[in-house]
Amino acid sequence: MSTRARRGKAAARQWTEGVMKDKLVTLIGGGGFLGRYVAQHLLAAGARLRIAQRDPRGAYFLKTQSGLGQTQFVAADVRRPETIARAVAGADAVVNLVGALKGDFAAIQAGGARHVAEASARAGVAALVHVSAIGADAESPSRYGRTKGEGEAAVRAAFPEATIVRPSIMFGREDGFINRFAAMIASPLPVIPVLRATEKFQPVFVGDVAAAIVAAIADPDKAAGRTFELGGPDIVTMGALIRWIARAIGRTPAIIELPDLIGGLISWGGFLPGAPITRDQWLMLQVDNVVAPGAATLGDLGVTPTPLDTVAPGWLVQYRRHGRFTTTTAAA
Repeated sequence: MSTRARRGKAAARQWTEGVMKDKLVTLIGGGGFLGRYVAQHLLAAGARLRIAQRDPRGAYFLKTQSGLGQTQFVAADVRRPETIARAVAGADAVVNLVGALKGDFAAIQAGGARHVAEASARAGVAALVHVSAIGADAESPSRYGRTKGEGEAAVRAAFPEATIVRPSIMFGREDGFINRFAAMIASPLPVIPVLRATEKFQPVFVGDVAAAIVAAIADPDKAAGRTFELGGPDIVTMGALIRWIARAIGRTPAIIELPDLIGGLISWGGFLPGAPITRDQWLMLQVDNVVAPGAATLGDLGVTPTPLDTVAPGWLVQYRRHGRFTTTTAAA
């Protein structure tokens, strides 16, 4: 990074810290993968946090990252409006981070989004950020994409000035995507099957998504009422991503790209325990997960996207045969 870019980031950080100092922000689902990064950014900016989720104990680890009295925890469930009303009362800003990969998509991603937006509007919250996903579409064949789209519509209806962010697949030390494939490649399996190998993704660093969310809260004039699609600097296919992970951890398994006919048949068994993919996930994979042409992006929120290969090797070393004591060129 150039000296000019570093100075620019430092100036932006100082400005954000000045704006967010002592503001109360409610993070619904703040103890999750993205939530912990949003919390870290807000705490560093001097904000006060109210972490709201079904079991607040799952977010207690954030206590060690905050000052005395800077963080509070409340029990809340997006399916129960009365609990959300209590969680957002008195907040300057609200971030809804709740989503579902299985279960009752409609209740969580559509109904839950509506409950958060309606409660925030009634409470007079100044800024609301709703975390959706690239592929959100009320006409989507997948329940995930369809309910994400319905959730966005409900948010716009209840809180027109809300900011909606749609990340692509997020990566980071605790993610369930890159780590899942790395663990599979590092396993004793001699062959790694790949479904939808030509599917395109635009992986985005979770820290960049968190920075974008905080920027949207800090500068509502720039972000209010807008939708941002958040992707990283590189577009990769599923097959290329799997091969990159294998090289990064020094493994050389046989990688077999399965035809769609076989992948579709496998997805029909997705209701079984341990199944590699659900039918709904298979339907989601039929559409590329990349930023749409002309969409507002990370750059519009002052965030420079981080390449996968600059941060992932730092945690992927755990999947090498001898951990840090080997090279990425080692044979499997």
